[in-house]
Amino acid sequence: MLFQRKYDRMKKFQKEQLGDAERALETENLADKLEKNDTLALILSALIVVLPVALLFLLIISAVGYFLIVH
Repeated sequence: MLFQRKYDRMKKFQKEQLGDAERALETENLADKLEKNDTLALILSALIVVLPVALLFLLIISAVGYFLIVH
């Protein structure tokens, strides 16, 4: 890995600063924190964020292609 020594040094410093708190963060599972419909909410929010940007990008590409071919 690029910058492996710096990464190792940073992890060592972080372990010294956090102590046992870091282990608690590493062992927590995301599924334990999610409630019943959180997965659906995460998927819908991702679609709300990503879909308009993707549609705008496709619209721009289509417009450029239209103007290059037709005009």
